[in-house]
Amino acid sequence: MKLLKLVPDDTNIGFLKWRNIAMGISILMIIGSFALVAAKGLNFGVDFVGGQMIQVTFADREEAPITELRESIGKLGYGEATIQRFGEPNQVSIRMRLPEEAVERPEAANEMTAEIVGLLKMEYGVESTDSVDSVSGKVSEELLSKGVWSLVGAMMAISLYIWIRFEWQFGLGALFALFHDVSLTFGFFALTQLEFNLNIVAALLTIIGYSLNDTIVVYDRVRENLKKYRKMDIIALLDLSVNETLARTVMTSLTMLIALVALIVWGPDVIFGFSVAMFLGVFIGTYSSVYMAAPVLIWLKVGPDSFVPADSATEKAEKIGGPEQVG
Repeated sequence: MKLLKLVPDDTNIGFLKWRNIAMGISILMIIGSFALVAAKGLNFGVDFVGGQMIQVTFADREEAPITELRESIGKLGYGEATIQRFGEPNQVSIRMRLPEEAVERPEAANEMTAEIVGLLKMEYGVESTDSVDSVSGKVSEELLSKGVWSLVGAMMAISLYIWIRFEWQFGLGALFALFHDVSLTFGFFALTQLEFNLNIVAALLTIIGYSLNDTIVVYDRVRENLKKYRKMDIIALLDLSVNETLARTVMTSLTMLIALVALIVWGPDVIFGFSVAMFLGVFIGTYSSVYMAAPVLIWLKVGPDSFVPADSATEKAEKIGGPEQVG
């Protein structure tokens, strides 16, 4: 019985011949992402801007009227409500940002909550709420700061790890690929204005790990081939390394993407943003391991001399020290 192979063993695709075009497009997309974040900003959720979260159960309904409820709350004049199902189909979580006047009038947040609870009772017959929680502006600022530092720290720690495991050029290549992946994800959320909350930070950290895994697989094969084919042209060697790891990369990415599509289409609303971020990150991470991480090695002059096999180093030392004299 023959096993299904999406990528033949003798695949020989010249990926690196498109490296300059791919790099140019990617740099433009990074610049565009920064421009989008600067112009439109991110649609921060309650986690990062503070606000109220109200959880309710529509006991007399099999399913919560999310669309109708969102429109009704919007008419109160407090802005758009983020409403997501949790638990049973008739249970929802309502998230509202703090009103602008809450900075000068702390009681404004309580007034907003009271109006929403009153609406639930009058129009939907909800007798009581399951819970009402508040996230203050100070706490949300701390969460945002910790989220940013967690991303920066993860990228730097990962780059240091690759620097130690391989060479400094590989560390810079991995850092650039990670920067590319995170930047484009930020740009996507600025463009679509999907809510940016702690779930998305978790997705970004997962994307960093996934992208790194893809990059390390390629880099490990590059290192092996640099020692094995010491006279091969670096571009041909990188193409060979990418093709040798292509089957593993395609199968892993395809499996992840299929699972994420299922989560996006049929998953609960509460993880929709996370699933979208992960889908985008897996796709971009696979691309960057080939067209970002690999070309950087060419520009940083990586070659066979970057790795000196142990036996060669021993021979060199013996030549310098000379043979031992026996008395």
